[in-house]
Amino acid sequence: MSFHLAETPTLEAVATEDEQVLAQDLKVRVEEGVQQAEIQPEVAEAADAEQHARNRLDRLRAAERTLSRQAKESRERMAEMSAKTLETLVEAAASGKKLEFKKLDEMAAGEAQIRALGQAIERLTEHLIPLAQMGSLREEAHALEARARALDRIAQERAEKVLQQLRGAVTEEVVLPVDMSKGVAGALLARAAGLKRCAVQISENADRMQRAYQDRKDPFMRDAR
Repeated sequence: MSFHLAETPTLEAVATEDEQVLAQDLKVRVEEGVQQAEIQPEVAEAADAEQHARNRLDRLRAAERTLSRQAKESRERMAEMSAKTLETLVEAAASGKKLEFKKLDEMAAGEAQIRALGQAIERLTEHLIPLAQMGSLREEAHALEARARALDRIAQERAEKVLQQLRGAVTEEVVLPVDMSKGVAGALLARAAGLKRCAVQISENADRMQRAYQDRKDPFMRDAR
């Protein structure tokens, strides 16, 4: 190592002068920190809650698709049955035969089924799915916040460990500025900050959905605002 302190008062110590190796090693250590965060109990618990909320949303969306398909098939079947039934009644009346109304009972049952399907679809699309979407978003934001807190703690622990190792040099030099932002701790803090920003954005999306949902439920309150 060769330098002139008068010309270069600020020094930077690195594990290797090979920037590519340095960057790769930094990446590996940061990923190790991320994996360490993922196995923290609060992070794992938040991830499970997020997955549970997402699974519920997926099931409700699948139910809506199934009911919509069934309703479409029922409407087509009823349209065909209605045309045939009316045609039969007209032919019977025209030929003087006895009129049969058994098919009308089947039509009434079919129409009741279509109404029930429509009500179920409306409940899903207007209430259950929006509520599940909001719940899923909030659990996702909570999981991101949990990961960010874990990364913050790990970065803090790494920084304290490094500073402990530097105490001998500080004792010798009295003051020794250390820039942690370029190392593993700094990279973990940057990753945590990114997760926090995403969590805020997702929470804001959930809030907007909540307001829109409330407006649909109570249009008078919307007009008052």
